[in-house]
Amino acid sequence: MKLKWTASPYIVWMIIFIVVPLLLVAVFAFTDGETGGFTLANISHVSEFTPVLMRSIWLAAVATIASLVIAYPLAYIISRSSGSGRRTLLMLAILPMWMNFLLRTYAWMTLLENTGLINRLLGYIGLGPFQMINTQGAVVLGMVYNYLPFMILPLYSIMTKIQNTAIEAAQDLGANWVLVFYRVVLPLSAPGIRTGVTMVFVPAVSTFLISRMLGGGGNLLIGDLIDLQFLGNAYNPNLGSAISLVLMVLILLCMSIFNQFGDEEEMEGMLL
Repeated sequence: MKLKWTASPYIVWMIIFIVVPLLLVAVFAFTDGETGGFTLANISHVSEFTPVLMRSIWLAAVATIASLVIAYPLAYIISRSSGSGRRTLLMLAILPMWMNFLLRTYAWMTLLENTGLINRLLGYIGLGPFQMINTQGAVVLGMVYNYLPFMILPLYSIMTKIQNTAIEAAQDLGANWVLVFYRVVLPLSAPGIRTGVTMVFVPAVSTFLISRMLGGGGNLLIGDLIDLQFLGNAYNPNLGSAISLVLMVLILLCMSIFNQFGDEEEMEGMLL
């Protein structure tokens, strides 16, 4: 009984800031903007934006895989370090998060522009200029840079729990470093991989600021589309709510399929 009373503020918070907004999104998605009557027209119109949705999922998936490839060895190195070295490497890994998200993206705009620092340096050695800004590559780069710490932290957290004795035991039994990785390190770090992939993929698939600033108008993502329906010239909150609802269902479906590879306890930890 006492536990229920202590949980009541959180329940009230969740109802006000999670349940009520979700209900409003659902109400807007299934109602007509002019008459307020029930309609499925908004949901049916979402299919017109299938190419944008597929592009968003594709770029988010590429960014997630790239983040995993970069973060995995980095997290392992940090977890095997000790003392001040570990603290310094961990601080450097999360240092970009200390800066405002908008400023980080502006910094990449400055670097990737045709007259930016990278093209200028390439020009000194007779290369370029290359078109780097307003491309899908720039969007993926922005996603990886901004969301990489969300991949590193869960991997680092789970890898610190891998005992050196387990690795040494495998080596004593004759396993080389490849077998040690596939038979010991990779299975034990799988929960961190699942959590990191979810924490990077979900914000990446719905981002709108990165695609707008680094991708230009030719790389519209689903987040930009939703933003335009609420704040842009194509003002239509009912259609924006329908797109948001479909995106949420797709993300929940992807997470459910992905989490089938983990046990129930790991899924609870990820949601926390």
